[in-house]
Amino acid sequence: MFARLLASLVLFALLTPSTIAQEQENIRALIIDGQNNHGVWPKSTIMMRDHLVETGKFEVEIARTAYLWQAEREAQYLAHANLPPSGNFEKPLNDPSFSPDFSRYDVVISNFGWRTANWPKATQRKFETFVAGGGGFVSVHAANNAFPDWPEYNRMAGLGGWGDRDENDGPYVYYTNGGELVRDDAPGDAGAHGPRHAFPITLRVADHPITRGMPSVWMASEDECYAKLRGPAIAMTVLATCKEQADNAPTDRHEPAMMVIDYGKGRVFHLTLGHDEAAFEGVGLMTSLARGAEWAATGDVTLPIPADFPTATKESRRAFYEKE
Repeated sequence: MFARLLASLVLFALLTPSTIAQEQENIRALIIDGQNNHGVWPKSTIMMRDHLVETGKFEVEIARTAYLWQAEREAQYLAHANLPPSGNFEKPLNDPSFSPDFSRYDVVISNFGWRTANWPKATQRKFETFVAGGGGFVSVHAANNAFPDWPEYNRMAGLGGWGDRDENDGPYVYYTNGGELVRDDAPGDAGAHGPRHAFPITLRVADHPITRGMPSVWMASEDECYAKLRGPAIAMTVLATCKEQADNAPTDRHEPAMMVIDYGKGRVFHLTLGHDEAAFEGVGLMTSLARGAEWAATGDVTLPIPADFPTATKESRRAFYEKE
């Protein structure tokens, strides 16, 4: 009897530390999507989910609102491209049943997009409470286009584009070519980008947990460099910027590409990269996303910078193969 008890205690002592460590590393993440003007979704959600799971740090679930009808998505595209409506325009679908239990997760990652229908008011309040109470939030690419009339969401995101945003929603924020951070209250619409291409990302805060160890400049894979973003920009730090390399770029300045925002006790990571498959195959994007999600959830980053991270002159991509 004593021998069996002793053996059990030894086995418990050997297994418990690793089990506890594994549980401590398990970050519970929720990706929310369902309405997005980018045709890559929901594939981009799967790409993000698979990459996060592959790090060994995350358990990932997905919560999805009602889909938009094809006619609505077509109308969104035509309006976004400044083309006349096709005649079958319908408004985005509100989903009164969308009400995830955010409290079950450490971090929520938004893959919504332009003209996403408003959530029920009760769901909005639950999300505000979740983040303000210490939950993590990650905004990816067009998620900053969503919810222009939801003040607290815009406060969380820091900056946004499109959605009829203008000077009443907050200043433009950018870096000049000389390295000066500017908050510009000039009137004007929010949101612009040039053609998709590879462009440099420049670190502005190199010692933040998310950016620590990254090259001071690295090439994003083919993507959109969001420009002319504006918003409340309260308790916001710009970690990195992008600079258009195209001749027809909307601005000649460095635009925020990675930001962190304090919202109550919560941490927000805002990543403007992520237009389509080529972008989501980018090692720079996926590394930034995973490290940003870990930081938003825990306040720290343990994930390393991979050996194939892009350099100042060379982008880096990994082909995506969906897991069964």
